[in-house]
Amino acid sequence: MTTIEELAAEVAELRRRVDASESVLGIHALKARYGELLDGRFSAEGVVGDSELQRIADEAATLFSVDGVWDGGPGLGRATGRPAIAARLRASTLSFSRHLFVKPRIEVDGDRARGRWDLLCPCRRPDGTSYWMCGFEDDEYARTEGIWLHRSMRLTTLFMAPVAEGWTRILA
Repeated sequence: MTTIEELAAEVAELRRRVDASESVLGIHALKARYGELLDGRFSAEGVVGDSELQRIADEAATLFSVDGVWDGGPGLGRATGRPAIAARLRASTLSFSRHLFVKPRIEVDGDRARGRWDLLCPCRRPDGTSYWMCGFEDDEYARTEGIWLHRSMRLTTLFMAPVAEGWTRILA
């Protein structure tokens, strides 16, 4: 016969597993929103207007902890804290992007988590040249007041390959 202590231990383990599963889903939603906002900086004409770009950059920065770190690597630089992250995201080096985050590997430990996402990103520079960018993002997360936020995001670019035909028809 199962004891009260054994049932209590089983319930505690189930609660831990449910919390970890819901945390992974919350982190998936966080990363999806982050990608959606990054790509929202562009319209069919290129970079959106200044006020819309400001709004998007500010909202994207709120997906990071107050002292969060956005690290785009040697080519894109590093920003610490929400105001600096928003400023960096307003200074786009592209005229189009579509962030495709795939193969998430997420490890949850209470109110902290780590993740790695592979990234495939068709993008276009202001001069009209189109590229496939491929790399990965290593993230650290913290749950603050029940909400998962980036503590840090570090992009590692594996390659940027030019596309001969380009992205001639985007956001149609």
